[in-house]
Amino acid sequence: MPTRAIPYLKTVVHLACLVPAVYLLQVYRSGSLALMADPVNYITHFTGDWALWLLLGDLAITPVRRLNNSLSWLIRFRRMVGLYAFFYATLHLLTYVLLFSGYDVPTALAGLQAGHLLEPWKQLKIIWPTMVGDVEKRRFIQVGLLAWLILLSLAVTSPQRVLRAMGGKNWQRLHRLIYVAGFAAVVHYMWLVKTGVRTPYKYAVVFWVLILARVAYSLWKRWNKPSAATPVSAKVAS
Repeated sequence: MPTRAIPYLKTVVHLACLVPAVYLLQVYRSGSLALMADPVNYITHFTGDWALWLLLGDLAITPVRRLNNSLSWLIRFRRMVGLYAFFYATLHLLTYVLLFSGYDVPTALAGLQAGHLLEPWKQLKIIWPTMVGDVEKRRFIQVGLLAWLILLSLAVTSPQRVLRAMGGKNWQRLHRLIYVAGFAAVVHYMWLVKTGVRTPYKYAVVFWVLILARVAYSLWKRWNKPSAATPVSAKVAS
């Protein structure tokens, strides 16, 4: 991939990642969302599905680029895709906070329009005990929140200046938690749906295939690594 083509391809990826959000906005503006049997449930699953697919797509970049050296340019898109996964995960969380938990959105907006800047915070304080109770009682919320917190930490530390401040090794240790986020997100979905619903299993299969691909690559590197006792030149000659 020519270097000069990367900015154009990044623009295409940006637009592609924004299509679901634009589509959801259009469904709302057209009135189609209001006609659905359960609009909040639709938004919840829509944003959650896209967050999970983008997270899995981010995890897939490294195994795919290892298939051939000509695919090394894919690494330049890993941070972008990861940030969009966090974006949709945040929309997923906000759906719960603003639409499911009883948050009074009209009152909060009216307060802002009237110049009461703390009104949104006051409305959040009202529903805070309910949300804490939900987290304590529902394990699928616990693992989902864990996944979001990990993605938040990765998003905050994604800029290059943060990488330089943290140091490469510390930054890598932190960003390996994306595997934990992926696992937690899959478990969140599996625990969320009713017994017998198999939709989450396709995400689980993709996740474990990606993990096994990384394990296989690590083992392959270890097996093909020259031993400390055998000079590289001697191994080549043999």
